[in-house]
Amino acid sequence: MADSLRAPQSSLSPPVSNSALSPLREPLFRSLWIAAVISYIGKWMQMVGAAWLMTQLTTSPFMVGLVQAAMMLPVFLVILPAGALADMVDRRRFLLVTQAWMVAAAALLGILTLLGHVTPWLLVVFTFLLGLGAVVNDPAWQAITPEVASPQNHASAVALNSAAFNVARAVGPAIGGFVIAATNSGVAFLMNSAGFFGVILFLYRWKRPNLEGTKAGRLSESLWAGLRYVRSATFVHCVLIRTAAFSVAASSLLALLPIIARPFGASGYGLLLGFFGLGALAGAGLLPLFRTRLSVDGLVAAAIIFFAFATFAAGRTRSFGWLAVILFAGGMAWIGIVACLNVAAQTMTPSWMRARAISMYLLVLQGGMALGSAGWGALATKFGVPTTMLCSAVALIAGLATVRRFRLTVGEPELAHSISTD
Repeated sequence: MADSLRAPQSSLSPPVSNSALSPLREPLFRSLWIAAVISYIGKWMQMVGAAWLMTQLTTSPFMVGLVQAAMMLPVFLVILPAGALADMVDRRRFLLVTQAWMVAAAALLGILTLLGHVTPWLLVVFTFLLGLGAVVNDPAWQAITPEVASPQNHASAVALNSAAFNVARAVGPAIGGFVIAATNSGVAFLMNSAGFFGVILFLYRWKRPNLEGTKAGRLSESLWAGLRYVRSATFVHCVLIRTAAFSVAASSLLALLPIIARPFGASGYGLLLGFFGLGALAGAGLLPLFRTRLSVDGLVAAAIIFFAFATFAAGRTRSFGWLAVILFAGGMAWIGIVACLNVAAQTMTPSWMRARAISMYLLVLQGGMALGSAGWGALATKFGVPTTMLCSAVALIAGLATVRRFRLTVGEPELAHSISTD
C-alpha cells in the first residue's frame, strides 16, 4: 500500500488522456484529492461556524466582517516568506507542520466553544491562528501538484484541485449549517480539526522523491530574488493589478452574508453558501463553452459585471428563494473570474519561481479580500448593508477600468489551454 503513495515515475506514467478526470486514475493523486475534499469541507464548516457564532456573540456588522478579515489577514504577514520557504525546504515535512498547527487551533477553539468560554475577540484570535496556518500552507500545497500527478495530467490535476474546492464549497456550508443548528459551532470546529487527518495521513505515508534537494541559501535571498523578478515582469503586473481591483471590491458579498442570512438561521446561512458553491461548480463546467466565445479579458469583464449585479441584488432581497438564485448566479460569475486569475498566476512565471509567484498572487487576492471585508463591515455599521452592497457593486464596475491597460490576454494561449481542461 505504501507503494501507491510514491510519486509517479516517467516510465510508469499512464498514457496521455484528454479526460479531465484522468488524474484520478493515478493512486497518488486520487488519495490526495479525496483527502483534500474532506479537509476543504471541514474548512467551510469552520467558516460557517465562526461567522454564525459571531452573530450570536454580537450584533456589530464590523465584528462580523472581521471574522473573514481575520482568516485572510495573515497573508500580509507570512505569505511571501511562506512562498520562499516552499521553494527551499522539503515540502512534505513543511506541510505536516502546517496541517498539525491547524488541527490544534481548530480543536482548541472547538473545546472552548463547547465550554462557553469564547468571546468575540477570542473568536477573532483563533480565526486568525487558523488563517495563519492556512496561509503558510497554501504556496507549498499548490506547488506539490506536479509531484503527485504525472506530467501529461498536470493541467487536469490543477483543474481537479479547483473542482475539489468547489465541491466542498457546495456541500460544506450546508453540512455546517445543519450541524450548527442541531448542536452548536463548537462541534463544527471539532469536525474541521478531524478533517485535517486525512491529509496528514497522506503526507506521512507519501514517499516524496528528492527531485531537486533542499535549496541552499538564505530565506531573505530567495525572497528578494522573487520580488526582483516580479518587479521586472510586465505580465505579472497585469495579473496582480487586476486581482487587487477585483478582490477588494468583491469581498462584501461573502463578508456580510451572515447578516443578510440572519433571518433564516444557521441552516439557512449554510444553504445560501451552498448555493454559491453550486453556482461555482456550474460555472466551472461552463467555462470551456464561454472560452470558445470570449477572450480571457472579455470573460472576466462580463463575469465582473454579472457579479456586481448579484452583489447589489443581495443587499436588497429579503426572500430566501431569490437570495438562493442570486447567490447561485454570483457563484457562477465568481468562478469565471477567479479561475482566469488563478490560471494566469500559475503561468505568469517559470517553474523555478512558481511558489514565490503564487505567494505574491495570494497576497494580493486574499489580502484584498481581508481589507475589503473589514472595510465593508465598517461601512455597513455606519450606513447599513443595502448601501454598502451598492457601493461594492459600483466599485466592481469601476474596477473594469483596469481591463484595457492591464490585459490578461498577454498569456491567452496558456490560459485558454488550462481553462479548457476544467
